Amino acid sequence: MTESDGKPHPGSAGPDGEPVYADRVYRSIPGVISGVLLLAVAGWLIGDAALNGTGKTPYVSLAAVPVFALPVIAYTLRPAVRANERRLVVRNPLRTITAPWAAVDALRAGYSVELLAGGHKYQVWAVPVSLRQRKRANRMQQRGGDQHASRLGTTFGRPAPSVVEGAPDPNRAWSDQVVAILQEMAERNAGRPEAAGPVVVRWCWWIIAPTLVGLAALIAAIVA
Repeated sequence: MTESDGKPHPGSAGPDGEPVYADRVYRSIPGVISGVLLLAVAGWLIGDAALNGTGKTPYVSLAAVPVFALPVIAYTLRPAVRANERRLVVRNPLRTITAPWAAVDALRAGYSVELLAGGHKYQVWAVPVSLRQRKRANRMQQRGGDQHASRLGTTFGRPAPSVVEGAPDPNRAWSDQVVAILQEMAERNAGRPEAAGPVVVRWCWWIIAPTLVGLAALIAAIVA
């Protein structure tokens, strides 16, 4: 899981004179790693079949490239969430949802993270919910981990904060932390004039269309 540093761009400022901060970006690092590994293994197997296969095996293997590679890219490398002072952009496997903060009703994390905006509900693929991580965080809360960290965090007689803003909180699951941050951004920025507008949903045709064409080519290569 990753997040941008949120530092202001040098010399840039909004219409009200406040600094413009970089987008916050969230995505699942385990998902990205698994996608890269799957593509590497598939590339080796398909390359070997295309170069060393006999009969129609090379044609079948080449036709299978978009059918396998594009869905893997869509479901592992593509999902991401970007948030700035104007809007929230949720990039799911097959479509992208752009929601100005004024149109965001709520974000919630149950068994999955969901965005409620414009009267519709959208799943947020880039922020998976880990029930194991949530249970572990709950156990730490029950053990009083935050009070313990507060007692240990005293320096020269002055108490230090138990959790630094922007740092991972061991007492909360990562998905819950992301939802809390995005919900706070929605409440803070909903009144901005530049944060108004409708929710826009765009389908990812550069993945959908080649996958369908590749599937048709794969079927043709198999039955030929």
